[in-house]
Amino acid sequence: MARHRIRTVVVLLVVVFLGATARLFVWPATDGPAKADAVVALGGDPGQRRAHQALELAREGYAPVAVISLGGIRPVPCPRSPGRVEVICFRANPLDTRGEAEYVARLVHRRRWRSIIVVPEKTQSTRARLLFKRCTAVPMRMVPVDDRGSRIVFDIAYEWGALLKALVLVRSC
Repeated sequence: MARHRIRTVVVLLVVVFLGATARLFVWPATDGPAKADAVVALGGDPGQRRAHQALELAREGYAPVAVISLGGIRPVPCPRSPGRVEVICFRANPLDTRGEAEYVARLVHRRRWRSIIVVPEKTQSTRARLLFKRCTAVPMRMVPVDDRGSRIVFDIAYEWGALLKALVLVRSC
């Protein structure tokens, strides 16, 4: 009888963990684009998919400014402006999503922006929303790029650790 209860508890914990993983990282809360003062591409993206999406959203008229994080182990070059879009490139300090949120919060305050669009990876959306909300009170929309299928297991493992760090260890902006 005790083995059966232990097995039931283990199965229940696995189901809860898988459900939380799916909700937080595979199918997180995301938004569609809407007019904003700026669109922000998070860094750490060697292929610059996030920067390309941010620039495309700005070019389509969702925001007049594209803010591009050049972060990551190998920094990428600042992309050119697509027409009438102002491009602001930066390297966060610290070199992580929290550093990006801090930098963007300073821009929001300095430029008196009233709303932003953030472009993370899909698996990063939950944590990015948490960190940006800690740093700025302006409304934001999370419009992620789709994750690379071959790295999804690595990205989810990374995001679990990073989310736990954000929730337990580093709770400030």
